[in-house]
Amino acid sequence: MAVFSETSCCAENSHNTVHIAFLVQVKFLAARLFALSGSATVASMFEARLIQGGLLKRVLESVKDLVNDANFDCSSTGFSLQAMDSSHVSLVALMLRSDGFEHYRCDRNISMGMNLGNMAKMLKCAGNDDIITMKAEDSGDTVTFMFESPSQERISDFELKLMDIDSEQLGIPDTDYSATIKMPAGEFQRICRDLSSIGDTVVVSVTKDGVKFSTTGDIGSANITVRQNTAVDKQEDQTVIDLHEPVTLTFALRYLNSFAKATPLSPFVILSMSKELPIVVEYRIADMGHVKFYLAPKIEDEEMGDEA
Repeated sequence: MAVFSETSCCAENSHNTVHIAFLVQVKFLAARLFALSGSATVASMFEARLIQGGLLKRVLESVKDLVNDANFDCSSTGFSLQAMDSSHVSLVALMLRSDGFEHYRCDRNISMGMNLGNMAKMLKCAGNDDIITMKAEDSGDTVTFMFESPSQERISDFELKLMDIDSEQLGIPDTDYSATIKMPAGEFQRICRDLSSIGDTVVVSVTKDGVKFSTTGDIGSANITVRQNTAVDKQEDQTVIDLHEPVTLTFALRYLNSFAKATPLSPFVILSMSKELPIVVEYRIADMGHVKFYLAPKIEDEEMGDEA
């Protein structure tokens, strides 16, 4: 009986040891899984998938010559940029709304500093029909661009190093402008290009008779007048002038020509003007958002011209 009792005791102790070891292992695995799940929920990221990848290429082409480095701000509402040119004469404001992307995820607001020239180099590797996906982790130092061909036969990805850029958002107040002109974007681009072959600046005068673009240079002068025209079949071919009071401002043509690079983004452009305020040149991107350019008028030149 004693022998039987010792054997039972040893067996029971062995069973307890195995049971304890099993519990320790289960607790370790549970703690490990909890840690992994915790880190997964803490890590946040940005991801945006755009079916019309060529649109992002055109957006960048419209701003890269004006701004070298800029912060792209990502939030739940969309993907935006606001930056001034190096001379602090013009400002660009871009907004691509989140609902315009096929897939959009932004766990929390992040700002990604990029060199627009380098970004353009990477986007040139994408075909115009490619699907473009942007990805970035919250604490990462790179942004990934993935390009997919429509047939999924080719998938490529590029990583762009992010930059630390000091910038602050400028508060742009809502303004009731004295004159607003909606006209075909191609016509505005042609006017700016033609006048820049004669002079360096353009005087834009808006009256009840229409919009007059004038320039003077060493070889002569030129005037182009655009009148209101709503008797056309296509709305984007109309010229509509909303005039509250006449306004005349002078601008540098090289900036307007740079703004006109956004012509492929929209069939029409909207010019908003008020005395002594920057002109707003707006291109609306269908179902996505807009890109707006602000340009300060050349006040001194205008006053000298009046005295002459």
